[in-house]
Amino acid sequence: QVQLVESGGGLVQAGGSLRLSCAASGIIFSINDMGWYRQAPGKQRELVATTTGGNSTNYADSAKGRFIISRDNAKKTVYLQMNSLKPEDTAIYYCYVEVGRTFLGRRSWLPYWGQGTQVTVSS
Repeated sequence: QVQLVESGGGLVQAGGSLRLSCAASGIIFSINDMGWYRQAPGKQRELVATTTGGNSTNYADSAKGRFIISRDNAKKTVYLQMNSLKPEDTAIYYCYVEVGRTFLGRRSWLPYWGQGTQVTVSS
């Protein structure tokens, strides 16, 4: 039905950069919010950045000034440009996309999740 494929993770030294991509495919006619979460070993999954359907953006305090989230609606893709990476950024990063569905004339937004991509920042 709907699948999200992530790419761009890898190993990088502190201070380096990575760009994550998440492309949605399947039966999709409308998309609302998109964003990124991450989860480090022994920690809860946390929100990193989001883009709303109205194209506003929100960032976790730890990401502000270093990360940039963007989206390409035509490609159904969300990106996360990560700069000035720190060892504490090491985690599995998961993207999500809210896909519109209609039932009995009412629209709802259903979240779909990517498979996760590992980001490792060495010190």
